[in-house]
Order: sequence, then C-alpha cells, then structure tokens
Amino acid sequence: MATREVDPIDGLMVDVVGPWASEKHQRLSEYIRLASGARKVFVPPKGTGGASYIELFSASGRSVIEGTSTYIDGSPLVAYKAAHASGVRFSELHFNDIDQEKTDALDQRIRALGGAAVVHNKPVDLAIDDIVYALNPSGLHFAFLDPYNLEYLSFDIIEKLARFKHMDMLVHVSVQDLQRNLDRYSVQGGVFDKFEPDWRKRVNPNQAIAPFRAALMEYWLGEIRKLGTMPAQGVELVVGSKGQRLYWLMFVAAHDLAQKLWSAVRNPGGQRDMGF
Repeated sequence: MATREVDPIDGLMVDVVGPWASEKHQRLSEYIRLASGARKVFVPPKGTGGASYIELFSASGRSVIEGTSTYIDGSPLVAYKAAHASGVRFSELHFNDIDQEKTDALDQRIRALGGAAVVHNKPVDLAIDDIVYALNPSGLHFAFLDPYNLEYLSFDIIEKLARFKHMDMLVHVSVQDLQRNLDRYSVQGGVFDKFEPDWRKRVNPNQAIAPFRAALMEYWLGEIRKLGTMPAQGVELVVGSKGQRLYWLMFVAAHDLAQKLWSAVRNPGGQRDMGF
C-alpha cells in the first residue's frame, strides 16, 4: 500500500491536489462570506430553520499541493472558517467520504476548530439519503458537490437536493473526465446513464466529438432547469498551469438573491459558455 501524506502540523492524513484547488476554494469562501446575510435570516434569533453546509465528497479537510511542501485547507475547513469569519456560522455541517481514514481526519480537524459535524462514511448514493432526511425543509442549505469524476455525480443527487425550497449548489464538473472518457461513458449502461438519465432520447451520439459533448452538457443543464432550479448564467472554467481545461464550476439555485451573490463572486472576465 502506498504511503499516505500527512500534515506536519497535526499528523493527520492529507489529500494531494493540484495548484488550481486554491482558486476553487477562493470562490467557495467568498460566496459563503457574501451569503452571511441570507443565513442570518434562517438561524436564531431571527429564524428557526437553520443553515446547513453539505459535502458528499469531503476528503480529509487538509491537502498538500502536488509536487510541493505547501499545505492548504480543504473545502470543508475553508467553508467552516469562512462562515465563522462572516459572523454567521452554519448551524449544521454534513460531510461524507467513502474513505474512513479521511472522514476520521476531517472529524478531528473540525472538532479542533471548535465545531461539530455529522460525518458519514458511505457510498454517496447511501449518504445522500441520510443527509436529506436530516435536513430541515424550512432551512437554508448549501451543497458543494466536488467529485473526482463524473462517475460519482449521478443526477439523482442533484434531484434529491433540489427538492428543498432553499437549496444552493456549487457543482464541480470535470472537463478532463468528459473529454478522456467520452466513448466509454456513452456506452449502454455507462456513466452518462446515471449522470443524465434518458440522454439518448435527446442527444445523438453519432456526431462529431465537440458537438456531442456540448449537446450532453446542454441536455444536463436543461434537466436541472426542469427541477425548478436554475444554473447561473456563465460557467467558470478552471484551467491548469499549462492552459489545460480542467473543470467547470456550475452554480445552481432557485432564488434570485443567490444568483446575484454568485455573480459577484465569479470571475467577470471568465468563460461564459462550455467552450466546445
């Protein structure tokens, strides 16, 4: 078994990430900061519904940038600290990862910061049911969906979260995964059948690669709109150090205020379409 990296500060395991992770975390932190006014309405003394933060692919809470000795907070700690600094904390934290060593490390790190989280160690299709069962239907919820690849981003996850009246989602969609595995994912019973069920009824797979990818993503966005929620205008394309296309950040919400807040966060000079 390969030796796992550990953080020299706390001795707990870390994840290895690319340098672009900090850019993603910056947007996450800024949105949470700007949304503090909205959270305040839902938590005591003004409200009773509560404000929750959800990650289904939470990892260990700390990371090391690949090829360096630079350690950074992972998204769960970024979110926790951003809410704390804003003056309006999340009233609930729900985390999940299939790797128990990671969830144990994350739980210890959240506790070391003075927080408490509900931490699951399950396949995502089981964890999502436990989490949505625990959420207050009257609360304000923010889910960060950050899977390693499309295989784990089944559409029913988004569908179950979108049933809540006040649910914002920030979704990481891997461009590299889509490009590298287009043929394998599009076979009968492949990943696309979970990522966007019934896509074959609307998308012709017998076309050039670029329009095929574009049609798949437009169909996916259309299915999200049918849930009564709306992908934000503009797509944030994150690129690597050599200009390689890595992933999109897709913000999804049903309410205008959340959309306006995300518009203030996203890079105004960034890419506004899928780029196919």
